[in-house]
Amino acid sequence: MTMRKKSNIQAVDLFCGAGGLTHGLLEEGINVTAGIDIDEACRYPYVANNKAAFLHSDITKVKAKTVESYFTEGSLRLLAGCAPCQPFSAYTNGRDTTADHKWGLLYQFARLVRQVAPELVTMENVPQVTKHSVFLDFVDSLKSDGYFVSYNVVYCPDYGIPQHRKRLVLLASKLGKIELLPPTHTAGNYRTVRDTIAELPSLEAGAAFEKDSLHRASRMTPLNLKRIRQSSPGGTWRDWDQKLVADCHKKDSGKSFPGVYGRMEWDKPSPTITTLAYGFGNGRFGHPEQDRALSLREAALLQTFPLKYQFVEPGAEVRMREAGRLIGNAVPVDLGKVLGRTLRLHVASAVHTA
Repeated sequence: MTMRKKSNIQAVDLFCGAGGLTHGLLEEGINVTAGIDIDEACRYPYVANNKAAFLHSDITKVKAKTVESYFTEGSLRLLAGCAPCQPFSAYTNGRDTTADHKWGLLYQFARLVRQVAPELVTMENVPQVTKHSVFLDFVDSLKSDGYFVSYNVVYCPDYGIPQHRKRLVLLASKLGKIELLPPTHTAGNYRTVRDTIAELPSLEAGAAFEKDSLHRASRMTPLNLKRIRQSSPGGTWRDWDQKLVADCHKKDSGKSFPGVYGRMEWDKPSPTITTLAYGFGNGRFGHPEQDRALSLREAALLQTFPLKYQFVEPGAEVRMREAGRLIGNAVPVDLGKVLGRTLRLHVASAVHTA
């Protein structure tokens, strides 16, 4: 990992997952001392790639004194995290999700902020979170505790991330007004699928590259092999022979989902990488020219994890569903870098003008 000279910012990453946000912050010189997550599967990738402590715990049971123990005296403290986004996702189709225990986890984030009183806070989630009272209460809590708060919906290609992903990014500071750095890219120079995965070795469906256990593709049924061979980059299942079209897509209710069973396009950003991005039928996750879905490594690269980022211990079995969950749930590393750079420059400016 190439890292900038360390700043005086120390961070604890709540809901740390496999370490996407942590890795980006570290790349920008922010000393992330620990990550906390309820998923034990996150431990190996988090520790192995980031050399930070990992606490396996339900955030509702984490006490302020535990978080405080990861900070050293004299540091500027940052609480960072991405609470689970499933209750706020567009896929909930407007359903009432307030009964989902994950819905209220932002209140736990707010509790720890109030009790620890860090100088800096950052939170990332899906844009739809702004429509929920728990988010508005989170913002009000920060403001009442003396933080300057800003939040924006970020279109990831505008910041050099090669996927059509939109995320809500919140920043809060007790040092003064804070705003996310402006975009670095425009439509003319977005990073693309080609830029990101074109140099990886070719694979067949169901195969794995012997030198990288994560560069493996899921098997495909004979029917799906016929479907992908009739799929062109950016096309839809409407281009197939009628006998290959799934029954659900022949119904009126299924005709509005043309993106599933599709190939990505080389010279555009990818679709949003999800926890099931290794499956051809789960979205537009077909490789642009090879007859298979994305490999796990390709999904990780599109999430801007470095090529050498390890998700599975050497010699251990690679479980597609588990690795896919770790990759798809992660904050893109390069978005973490943008947040880290914003915070580092904000602190430098605040110190300079003090």
